[in-house]
Amino acid sequence: MSEKNSVKDIHPDRLNRSAEVIRTLGHPERLKIVEVLEKGEATVSHIQEELDLPQATVSQHLAKMRGCGIVQNRRDGVNVYYRINEPKVYNILNCIRRFDK
Repeated sequence: MSEKNSVKDIHPDRLNRSAEVIRTLGHPERLKIVEVLEKGEATVSHIQEELDLPQATVSQHLAKMRGCGIVQNRRDGVNVYYRINEPKVYNILNCIRRFDK
C-alpha cells in the first residue's frame, strides 16, 4: 500500500464544518468569549464584565457564533444564558494552549 493510500481522509462535510468553525473563531475576542463559556453558561453582562468589552461587541460576537452553531442560548426570565454548542471548540482551545509555547 502506498503512503498516500494509508492517509486517513477526512470526509468533505467534516472539513467544511471545521473550516467554518475555525473561520468564525478566528477573532481574538471570540476566542476569549468561548474561554469564558468553557467554564459554563454565562450571560452577556457576565461575559462583558469578565472581558471588559462593550455589551454591543459581546452581543455581536455571540450572534455570529450562534449563527454558526458554535454557541446556543436559553432564556430564563429576563436573562439569556449562552453556552458552547460545538464540541470542536474545546479541542481548538486545548490545541491553542498546548502549542502556545
